[in-house]
Amino acid sequence: MNKLKILTLSFLIAVFLNSCNSNTSVNNKTSDHLYNGDYSGTNLNKIAFPIGGIGAGMFCLEGTGAISHMSVRNSPEVFNEPCMFAAISLKGVKNGAKVLEGQVPDWKKFGGPSTGNGSNGTSWGLPRFENAKFLARFPFAHIDLEDNELPLKVQIKGWSPFIPNDADNSSLPAGGIEYTFENTGNSDLEAVFSYNSKNFMRQAARPVAGERPAISKATIKPIENGFILSEESSEETPYNKGDFAIFTDQPNTVVDHCWFRGGWFDGVTMVWNTIANGETKSSAPVEAGAPGASLFVPFTLKPSEKKVIRLMMAWYVPNTTLRSGRDPEGTPEVIPGSETNYKPWYTSKFKDIQGVSSFWKTTYNDLQTKSQQFTDAFYASTLPAEVTEAVAANLTIIKSPTVLRQADGRLWSWEGCSDNSGCCAGSCTHVWNYAQAIPHLFPQLERTLRETEFLVSQSPEGHQAFRAALPIRPLTHDFHAAADGQLGGIIKMYRDWRISGDTEWMKNMYPAVVRSMDFCIGIWDPRGVGMLEEPHHNTYDIEFWGPNGMCTSFYLGALQAIQEMGKAAGKDVSKYETLYNKGKAAMESTLWDGEYFIQKIQWEDLSAPNPIEATAGTLRTDYSPEAVELLKKEGPKYQYGTGCLSDGVLGSWLAEVSGLNEVVDNEKLKSHLTSIHKYNLVKDLKNHSNPQRPTYAWGHEGGLLLCSWPKGGALSLPFVYSNEIWTGIEYSVASHLMLQGEVEKGLDIVRACRDRYDGTIRNPFNEYECGHWYARAMSSYAMLQGLTGVHYDAVEQVLYIDSRIGDFTSFLSTESGFGNVGLKAGKPFYNDVVGKLNIKKVIVSGNEVAM
Repeated sequence: MNKLKILTLSFLIAVFLNSCNSNTSVNNKTSDHLYNGDYSGTNLNKIAFPIGGIGAGMFCLEGTGAISHMSVRNSPEVFNEPCMFAAISLKGVKNGAKVLEGQVPDWKKFGGPSTGNGSNGTSWGLPRFENAKFLARFPFAHIDLEDNELPLKVQIKGWSPFIPNDADNSSLPAGGIEYTFENTGNSDLEAVFSYNSKNFMRQAARPVAGERPAISKATIKPIENGFILSEESSEETPYNKGDFAIFTDQPNTVVDHCWFRGGWFDGVTMVWNTIANGETKSSAPVEAGAPGASLFVPFTLKPSEKKVIRLMMAWYVPNTTLRSGRDPEGTPEVIPGSETNYKPWYTSKFKDIQGVSSFWKTTYNDLQTKSQQFTDAFYASTLPAEVTEAVAANLTIIKSPTVLRQADGRLWSWEGCSDNSGCCAGSCTHVWNYAQAIPHLFPQLERTLRETEFLVSQSPEGHQAFRAALPIRPLTHDFHAAADGQLGGIIKMYRDWRISGDTEWMKNMYPAVVRSMDFCIGIWDPRGVGMLEEPHHNTYDIEFWGPNGMCTSFYLGALQAIQEMGKAAGKDVSKYETLYNKGKAAMESTLWDGEYFIQKIQWEDLSAPNPIEATAGTLRTDYSPEAVELLKKEGPKYQYGTGCLSDGVLGSWLAEVSGLNEVVDNEKLKSHLTSIHKYNLVKDLKNHSNPQRPTYAWGHEGGLLLCSWPKGGALSLPFVYSNEIWTGIEYSVASHLMLQGEVEKGLDIVRACRDRYDGTIRNPFNEYECGHWYARAMSSYAMLQGLTGVHYDAVEQVLYIDSRIGDFTSFLSTESGFGNVGLKAGKPFYNDVVGKLNIKKVIVSGNEVAM
């Protein structure tokens, strides 16, 4: 064989192997990061892994080992990177004093807050380890540090409790960081570990209107083997009160409660002098003015010996100014910081920081063991690595400030997090339609959302405010109901009933569900055609005029759901059955273009006033003279018409992952989904025009467009996000394709998304849209079901398996516990890890089989 043939054969083999590599993206670019594997080099740039409790706040452990995103005051603070750091000092070793972090990413040199002034107030100028490697095993983060200058290997483990069905212990305002040191040299090492922090709980004086600025009352208090960074409250600023404890369980800990007081950089300079000299420093608390504190743990390591130092952190910030939602007329005025504002759940369990810290220290081992049980079960999966990564990465949303949990235990959430506040209030029903993680992992918490929607946020007439008030309470019904959100809530009622097995709960909720359903019919389908004809508000923050596949699929799913619930409640559901049959036939004929479902734009001969009257005076949708001319030519602004919409059968997806049947003909459904993959998945966006919000994906990146018009008919002003790559939509479409057996097409979409979140320019643990840690990304959890067809019906105690990938092992969480489920040699199995799953029947691919 000549040289040319050998080279050609080698090239073809390389191409084949590359195509088989699950780390190959849709645009054929590869990353140094393997899906579900280690991050190193430039892939460490943006890693920030949330550590905290459900609704309790968080801080992030960066890929290098640094702490950032310190958000413990019941609100996100994305750019809050306090000056706090761990350090090691090896006596007698050249360059033996280093911060226990990898190198500071280059992007921090210029591009963050205060970089134009040299980033004063940070620890970035201190020596660090040369190499770092990061591995996520949610809720644990693992970092390896190495430096050729030191005979020392360092491992860091950061974590906070995450135990399915144990919402309270998973809601603790606490986190742990463990440092493991191994002597890799031939001589004994005499070392000092330290943890050092400025008092970042100190609040800058904030003036109250018409009054003098409040004076900060920051102090540093003692706690066994550590210190408490504290800010006291005042009458003017009761919301300032907050404590953050840092302590260890090492009995020989030395604590410096007050750094050197002085100007300029004196405090950190003197701390580093102590560290560089391999010394410790002890000082008692002072009444006021302590700029920071340190704890020191001296120890000795023999060759090959290991030492673990456990650092515990806990916080307590009881008061807030958080209040959302318009109160009905006559409601008393609310005073900032008063009891009528939001208070976090942990204030109902603990009185103060001492209570939290004591509980954290006492239960640390037990909660770590239980959290590790979850991790081991979850990562026992044999599903594709990109799927495991995507699901796990977005579980961090549950620990982020996106999620709040008020004092009575009920869940309330933002859509995502702006840099310094929550973004888009009220557990927004149409956004949380997508989020499939909490209903399976913490079903009791998820049911509180249904109770809020139907029992608190719904008027007697059935109108649901799609943004719940905070604290949760009745509110004024002064805006549109959201069609996809309200109808989706009915589908989710069915889902949560089947997950819980609690038929009495469902029956008690059912009358409110009926009021909601009848309201939806009356306002959006008054003629009873089975489709939504009247203008209806939806997740794109606009109203669709005329029937469309997206919202009609929600309608059909809700009609299915209420039939099933009504039958179980002994009610007559014939009118819903009739409407469903009419709607299914209408959608399959009127809205089917032969390849996918579209919208029939309709704005005349409706019960609603015309678009000009309907939107007069409303924000951003009012009709200017030029918009009126456009209306005459194309119809109302912000529609999609003949477009191929990625959300075009979303209601069917929600119905299927909730345990209902497909709402329309299977062949048409599958055709729509494969059309989305064909037309909307763009491998290289360099020539894509996006005048909207471009940074979710751009340039040579790939992603799934919300909509395309492959057959023409693109509107001049289509719905306002149509040109974007929207967080979470990729996963709902991918999992829906998987349910239809189109696994590789679904994986194409997943890879396109996760390649954008590989750590180089975006945080792998923060998929954002309207804010950081955007709730819709929890649609990724549905891929577990998409690939395996696994779901458990607690009402009938039936385990369903319909694998699209042959034999497998996957994770399954239910109301009664969690474990591993799968097929081995085609035979089903389920292994309990925690709790007991009662299984009366197993259905595999539609057939009952023995376990």
